[in-house]
Amino acid sequence: MTPFIRLVAALVAVSAPASLLAQDWVEESNRNAEVLLEVMARFNPEFAGQMGVEGVDEKVIDLKPGVDERSQAAIAAAEEELKARLEKATHPKVRQDLHILIESAEDQIRGEQINRKYTLLYFNGPQIAFFGMQALLDPQLPAEKHAAALVRLKRYAGLEEGYEPMLTLARARIEEKMSDDALLGPYRAEVEKDLANAPRFVAGIGQLFQAVGIEGYEEALAAFEAQVADWNAWVEEVVLARARDDFQLPEELYAWNLREFGVFSTPEQLIDEASAAFMEIRNEMRSLAPLVAAQRGWQETDYPAVIGRLRAEQLEGEAILAVYQETLANLEAVIEREAIVTLPERDAIIRLGSEAESAAQPAPHLRPPRLLGNTGERPEFVLPLHNPGLQGEEAERMDDFTHRAAAWTLTVHEARPGHELQFSSIIERGVSIARVLFAFNSVNVEGWALYSEAVMKPYMPLDGQLISLQHRLLRAARAFLDPMANTGRIGYPDIRRFLEEEVGLSPAMSRQEADRYTFRMPGQATSYFVGYRNLLSIRAEAELALGERFDEKAFHDFILSQGLLPADLMREAVLEEFVAPALAADG
Repeated sequence: MTPFIRLVAALVAVSAPASLLAQDWVEESNRNAEVLLEVMARFNPEFAGQMGVEGVDEKVIDLKPGVDERSQAAIAAAEEELKARLEKATHPKVRQDLHILIESAEDQIRGEQINRKYTLLYFNGPQIAFFGMQALLDPQLPAEKHAAALVRLKRYAGLEEGYEPMLTLARARIEEKMSDDALLGPYRAEVEKDLANAPRFVAGIGQLFQAVGIEGYEEALAAFEAQVADWNAWVEEVVLARARDDFQLPEELYAWNLREFGVFSTPEQLIDEASAAFMEIRNEMRSLAPLVAAQRGWQETDYPAVIGRLRAEQLEGEAILAVYQETLANLEAVIEREAIVTLPERDAIIRLGSEAESAAQPAPHLRPPRLLGNTGERPEFVLPLHNPGLQGEEAERMDDFTHRAAAWTLTVHEARPGHELQFSSIIERGVSIARVLFAFNSVNVEGWALYSEAVMKPYMPLDGQLISLQHRLLRAARAFLDPMANTGRIGYPDIRRFLEEEVGLSPAMSRQEADRYTFRMPGQATSYFVGYRNLLSIRAEAELALGERFDEKAFHDFILSQGLLPADLMREAVLEEFVAPALAADG
C-alpha cells in the first residue's frame, strides 16, 4: 500500500478558517504548505479535493506511465523549495511548520522507495473510484460538486477524449514489475477480499448518485462496471498467481509502516509494553464484571460471559441511532457539567454505514468533511452493521456496537469528545495547514480518541464502563498482536481466537481486526495504545508542574487548538505555551 493510499484511507482533512487567517504567521505558513498541496493536487486530485482544494473536482488520479518517477521528482523539487524558504523564514512557528513540511516530503520519498524495494505494486482500483465518487457526492456538499462527479466517473471509465480507463492504467502499472520475482506479491486474503468487494463499490457509486438526485450517470457506470468485471477476471487469473500466503513483512518495511503511523517503538518494545498493559486492564475488568452481573441479576461473573450477555441485548434499525443520539446528549451534558472540554457549536452527526462503506471500512469510523473552504459541512460518525464476506459468503453481523452498553465508549471515541470534536475544533478554531495535514499521523489522532474514552469512563454506567475497558483491552491487544503477526510470531486463526476468547469480540469484528493487522493497514493498529500513553504522559507532566493550578478543560482545549501534532511537538507546545505561562502568572 503506497503512502498516498494510506493517507486516503485515513481520510484526513485540513482547514485554515478566517478566524485564524488574521494571524500573519498562519498566512505565511499556509503559503508554504501550498508547495506540497500543489504536488498532491497534480497527482492525487481526489484526495486534494477531499481536503477542500479547489479546481480539482473533475480531475482523476495520475496512473500514466512514469508516474512514480514524475511524482518523486515533483516532491523532491518541492522539498528543495521549502528548504530555501526555511533559510529566509524568521517567525519561530513558521520555521517549525517548514520543518514539518520538509519532513513530510522526505517521508513521502523514503516511503515510496521502501515500498518499491520490497513489494509488487498493487492497489484496489474499484475502491479508489468509490472514494473518488464519495468525496464529491456527499449530500452536504454544494450541487456543483455533485455535477463534477459525473465528469469524474466518465474519466474513470475512459469515456472522455484524452482519458484511458483508470483500471486499464492501473493494470499496466501493476504489470510493469510483475516479472520481478524478488518483489513480494500482495497477501492472498487481501486480493480475495478486494475481488469480493468490487461489485459492492460499483453498486455503492450508483447509490451515491441516487442519493443526491444526479441523473445521466447510468451509461458511464455501466461502462465502469464492465471494466470492473474485466479487472476482477484479470486479478483472479494473474495477480492471485503472484499472491503470497504469508503475511509477514520484511523487517525494514514493517518498521517503516510503524513510523508512517507515528510509532517509533520496536516490535519487541510494543509487545512487552502492550502485553503488560493488557494484563492490568484485564484485572480491572475481572473486578468490574461481577458488579455488572450483580446489578443485572446474572449468575455469570467472568468478563467474557458478562460481555456476551450485554451483546445479546441487541438493538435493531432506527433504535440503534436513537440510542446513540440519546447517549451523545447524555455525554454532552456530562462534558458541560464537569467542565471537561469546550463543545463545538454545531451538532454531531451519527448515521449507519452503507454496504459499500462497510466494505471499504468495516469498523466504526469518523468521516471528516472538507475542512478547507468548509461552508457548513460537518463530520459524520459512521456505524457499519456487518463485515461483508468473500464471494459466496454471507455477511457477518457485527453485533459489538449495536447494544446499549457499547454506545457510551464508542460515541466518546468517534463523536464527542473524540474524533468529531477534534475535527469540529479544527473547523471552528483553525490551525495552520502544516499542523493539520502534514504533521498528521495516526498516533496523535487515535491517541486523543482513546484518551477521551478514559477521561469519560468514570461518568458512564457500570455496563458502559465494562465495555469501555473492553475497548481499551482491545487497543492493548492490537499493540502486541499486530507486531507479532508481522514478525511471524502468530497466525491469522490464532489472532481471531485470541480476540474472540480473551477480548470478547464477535467473529465479524475479530475478522475485521485480523484483516487490519495482516493486510488492510499493518502497523496502524498499534497507534491507539501508543498515542493514548503519549497523552497520559504529557498530561502527567503538566499536572505535576502545575499542581492545583491544573485546569482539565483548559488543558483539553489547548491540546485541540494545536491541531494534529505528533507527541514530541505536542509536549513541547504544552510545556512552553500552556505550563510556562501559568507558572509565570503566579510569579
